Amino acid sequence: MTRKLLSCKAVEWEEVRVDENPEKRQEMTQLSGRYTVPQIWIGERHIGGFDDLAALERRGELDPLLKDCCPSLSDST
Repeated sequence: MTRKLLSCKAVEWEEVRVDENPEKRQEMTQLSGRYTVPQIWIGERHIGGFDDLAALERRGELDPLLKDCCPSLSDST
């Protein structure tokens, strides 16, 4: 669902497979304080999981956040 939402926004993202890399899982856990995946960051801001991302979208806060982080996004988002 995260990939689908971000694809609809024409946003490029980096996916880090923590299930294949124990060191990255430990880093994710330390940075986010959470153990579940996905854990989403926009720039340096930790968003949380998909439910948190979807809540930003429902409140109309996701597009401005993406534009602040990714100024190259068009006004169509």
